[in-house]
Amino acid sequence: MQPMSAGITKAGTGIDGIVWNILGQTYVPKQVSETSMSWHATFPPGTFVPPHIHPTQDEFIYMLEGRFDLVLEGKEFVATAGDLIRLPMGLAHGIFNKTDQTVKCFFWVSPTRKLYDLFWGIHSLPEQNPDAVVALSAKHEVVFLPPPPGA
Repeated sequence: MQPMSAGITKAGTGIDGIVWNILGQTYVPKQVSETSMSWHATFPPGTFVPPHIHPTQDEFIYMLEGRFDLVLEGKEFVATAGDLIRLPMGLAHGIFNKTDQTVKCFFWVSPTRKLYDLFWGIHSLPEQNPDAVVALSAKHEVVFLPPPPGA
């Protein structure tokens, strides 16, 4: 991985024109280096990231528009525009857009570890079915949790 270069990633664009489709959301990477990675995310209504853990990364989400319902270590929270969500490494978390409005937010992780490669892998899957995403994620240091009983 290359060191971070100085400059500006313009609004509406990602590094090298990259746009990923991840679990029905749109992720636009804004910066990547060994020590951190950031991306703009758009979550259409009804989309979510199931509960999972990043054992080797701290993750942050700055809410730009909309509302997330979150599960953090089994407890429910709500975040709206202007809120910063802090997800220390090892913390189980799930992110849900249960509204009829699109959520726009800005994510970053530190360090990057294998997340950049994971997003490319998920984006490139012929079908983003749960079993394939879970298996690929486990190889990239993201551990999805089993669904609760009766789900």
